[in-house]
Amino acid sequence: MAWKKRYRCTQCGYEAEIYEGKGLFGQHITPVSCPDCHTIQNLVVGGVIGDVAPSFRSEMGRLCLRCGSDRIIVWNKKTCPKCGGIMKDTEDDEFWT
Repeated sequence: MAWKKRYRCTQCGYEAEIYEGKGLFGQHITPVSCPDCHTIQNLVVGGVIGDVAPSFRSEMGRLCLRCGSDRIIVWNKKTCPKCGGIMKDTEDDEFWT
């Protein structure tokens, strides 16, 4: 099963939707944190799209979807990119494919 989860910062209220599990076409979505625009972005990785476009097989060499920065890192599911506070799962989960 695959879930879309909402995380919220306990300090500043910043929110992000995070995808867990594999989608219908075998892809997974990796949350990355961008130190330049202070956001969390979701990158599609693998699955059918990775078979067709090799650059989508991993997170390496990818850019921030918002600002184009090449300094993105896989998000640790804890730290707020805006203020450095603690992000918590709101348990407002939805099924996704």
